[in-house]
Formats: sequence, structure tokens, C-alpha cells
Amino acid sequence: MSGAPDDRIRVLVVDDSAVVRRSLERILGEDPAIGQVDTAASGGIALRKLERFDPDVVTLDLEMPGLDGLATLRELMRRAPRPVILLSAHSAAGAARTLEALEEGALDFLQKPGGLTSESIAKVAPVLVAKVKALARRRRATPTPPRGSVARLALPRAGQVGVVAIGASTGGTEALRTILTGLPGDFPAGLVLVQHMPAGFTAAFARRLDELSALEVKEAAHRDLVRPGRALLAPGHSHMVVRREDGVAFVELDRRPAVGGHRPSVDVLFESALETYGAGTLGVLLTGMGRDGARGLCAIRQAGGTTLAQDEASSVVFGMPRAAIQAGGADHVLGLGEIAPALRRLVPSAR
Repeated sequence: MSGAPDDRIRVLVVDDSAVVRRSLERILGEDPAIGQVDTAASGGIALRKLERFDPDVVTLDLEMPGLDGLATLRELMRRAPRPVILLSAHSAAGAARTLEALEEGALDFLQKPGGLTSESIAKVAPVLVAKVKALARRRRATPTPPRGSVARLALPRAGQVGVVAIGASTGGTEALRTILTGLPGDFPAGLVLVQHMPAGFTAAFARRLDELSALEVKEAAHRDLVRPGRALLAPGHSHMVVRREDGVAFVELDRRPAVGGHRPSVDVLFESALETYGAGTLGVLLTGMGRDGARGLCAIRQAGGTTLAQDEASSVVFGMPRAAIQAGGADHVLGLGEIAPALRRLVPSAR
């Protein structure tokens, strides 16, 4: 018998539904990178198991009797913070509670499938397994330091910035909140945003950002105007593209098939912004799994626009920024706290 340590991932599944617990235990346990899966039927049981089992990642149901998911999350973060993936109901109340939990320290969420059968849960298995593995790697990694500095930012090469296009995925809710609350209400360029998030959650997220930020933030509607001081968030069900007619810029929404597995797609947004604004496009690629946005960021930079990527140390998952950086698409690599100051420097108010 080998005495070598088992470095496979440990996952704690917390859910009051026996069907969900059994299904997730089986699904996660079938992946060779995941070594142990334990379960808890309540928040209280989960907290008792936390120290003994020491999971790398916790999946947490928000709707549980007794100590609910939000209270469990707060206590978990107080005792022993670690990556938490929420399982959230698809409802207005579920969306609001999910956003509150993300602000309390959860890193990602997955919408619970309807019916809660073994078959319906199996449909979300690939996404859940990918999220668990990405967040476990993040917990164990030693990140490299950022490459850039706000003080050394080169000013845009082609004059005035007309639009700031931002893309994000896992960890992006906190990243976007940090950036938008760091910008003034009279920010002199329009902002267009894609956050990978299911339909039904983006409206609540936009309302929350609007409450917290001096900017006007709204879930985009078809042909909404792109204008200074306003941030438009793509709905979770549609691609968002930037267009201009008679000198007026606006967004269009369409439900063509997913691009690179995503709808809305960051690449679709970036490429349309570039088509409309050319070198006046400023692209920002934030934390997230996969490669969405890397191609578009490279195109912006090659066309003379300005590009920023979030650094590894402040990213929840360094997939999307890493892909763009490795492809040569980032002018500057910055920590999350540096991005809003960078935008204020790169898009100065008219004097």
C-alpha cells in the first residue's frame, strides 16, 4: 500500500435533497481528478464536517430548512474560507439570494435544473465538474505577479476611446462590481458588458450594480443607446452586438446559436464593438473559465485599440485572461483593484 499523499480534489456537497446529494456524489466521484466526495443534508452538518473533511470545494444549496444556505455560507467563510459553488433556484427570489451570496464570498453558481431528478441533474454534470476542478486548482495555485502598472499605462494609440467593452465569467460578478463602483457617474464613454450568467439572473445583477454604482447600469434591451455614463449588460439569453446608424451607437440583441459554447459571447461583443468603434475600442477581459473573449481582445489590439486583462493573482479562474495574454492580446495585465483607475486614466473626462 502506497504512502503517497492523495492530491485529488475533495468536494463537500451540501443539499437537503437526498436525490441531489446522491446524484452529485456519483457524478463528481466518477471524475478521476476528484478523490473524495462527502455530503451533508443541512448547513449544521456541513459546518461540523468542514474541519474534519477539509474540502477543496463546497457545493451549497441556497434553499434549505433550518440553517439556510446564506447563513451557512457566512459561517463557513468566517471559520475556514474556501471556494463555494452555489446551487440556485431559477426565480426572482433565487436570483436575488444568489447575488447576495456571491457578495458574501461564494465564487460561482449553477442553476438547479427543473424537476430535480437524477436525469435532469446529470445534464448539468459537465459544467459542474469543470467548475469544481477550476476552483480547486485556483485554491492550490501559487499565482504569478501582475505585469502592468497603472502609472505606466500607455495612452490609447488612436486618440479618444469611444466604448469600453468588458467580458467576464466565473468570478466576474465581484470583478464587475469592483470596477463599476470605481467609475464616476459622468464617465465619458459608454460601457457594454458580458457576464456569463443564465437568463433570469442578469436583470437582477444589473439592478444590483445600478444600486451600487454611480453609473446607470441596466440589462440591455434591443436598440438601447450606448452613451457616456451608462453600462449595458447583455441578457443571459442573447448575444449583444454594438451598431451605429447616423452617428448614433446602440446595441442589438440576437439569439443565434452559442459561440464557443456561450450566449452571450464575449467574442461576439468585442468583435462588434471593434467593427463599430475601430481603434476607439477599449477591451477588458476579466476572470473566467475557457477562452471566450481571447480572440476578440486580440482583434482589438491588432486594430490599434487598447486592451487590458485581469492578472492571475486577482482572478478567480485565470482561463480567459490567460488565453488572451498567451495569444498576445493584452496591452496591460492588471490586478482587479487597478482596472477602474486604469479606465479613468485611459478615458479621461473632457477638459
